[in-house]
Amino acid sequence: MSGVGFATGYDPKMTVRDMATLMKAAEERGFQMGFFSETIELNRDSVSALTAVGLATDTLTLGCTQTVRIRNPLVMAQTLAALDELTEGRMTVSPGACTKTHASRYGIEHLAPPRTLEEWIDAIRLVLTGRNVSYHGDHVNFDDAQLSFVPYRTEIPILIPATSTTGLRLAGRIGDGVMLNAACSPEYTANAIKILKESVDEAGRSWDDFYVAQIVVCSIEDAHDAALDAVRWEVATKFDPIQMPFNAGPKMRVGEPYIIESDLPMFVEAWEKGGKDALVEAVPDSYVEGMTAAGTPEQVKDRVSRYHAAGVEMAVLRPAARHQAQRLLDLFAA
Repeated sequence: MSGVGFATGYDPKMTVRDMATLMKAAEERGFQMGFFSETIELNRDSVSALTAVGLATDTLTLGCTQTVRIRNPLVMAQTLAALDELTEGRMTVSPGACTKTHASRYGIEHLAPPRTLEEWIDAIRLVLTGRNVSYHGDHVNFDDAQLSFVPYRTEIPILIPATSTTGLRLAGRIGDGVMLNAACSPEYTANAIKILKESVDEAGRSWDDFYVAQIVVCSIEDAHDAALDAVRWEVATKFDPIQMPFNAGPKMRVGEPYIIESDLPMFVEAWEKGGKDALVEAVPDSYVEGMTAAGTPEQVKDRVSRYHAAGVEMAVLRPAARHQAQRLLDLFAA
């Protein structure tokens, strides 16, 4: 069954109250999920945002990205259990790997992202049982930890954010599902799902129990070109010198047909000459059209349907610009 969700978190001008208001409007229009992306740019934090959204809504399944190692796994489990109690069992969480870029930003030692992600998830799940537990891994160690309150649920779905083959295989092996990255095409998504299915099967798990969600960046305008221009900046952010190693290469290896390897030096050159503005201008229309849902209302609906057709159960729609949010909600109202 194909569903739609609504995502926020990228707009620094949008307050927590604004987000809660939009999520309430999404719920009223029949959206099934509200998702918050916690960013490295130090925008609002996920716990504050989801507290407000949880109090403003009644039925939305809620979720967020949180980078592991920025918070202790005990704290992550504690706040997740508290949010699940607040929302009466509507929470999911998407703990993401702490890359070298994240470690540098937060002033912590760089450690192997896949291993630390796996240990954080193991520890969080253990604490959520409500029992007195201990854990000893390569990077996570604690004894006699126990929530002082009875958790609303002892198992909360973990949808692992993934872009690379390594991340996808880890998600298939240990996740309750996956939250596929934004700015990826439906063709990439189909290839990613093949990797996920292989990993789920190799782990002896059932694909029927695995959930596939994806953030889909949407740009909706009356004119096709205007819609592309409104979201080009976000596609461009994936090709700046810092983000490119974590986006272009991994996506191409999974099977992203819209990223052309011979274009990558052009993006670096544009960045070096003119920074962000020059990079935005250098991104071709084909990239924007291929890796987002941008265009007129009917074009946006058609693009989102292609993600569903590729195998996405929950397309979590994030407007490219604030003025587009209400129109996007109305377009996909149940």
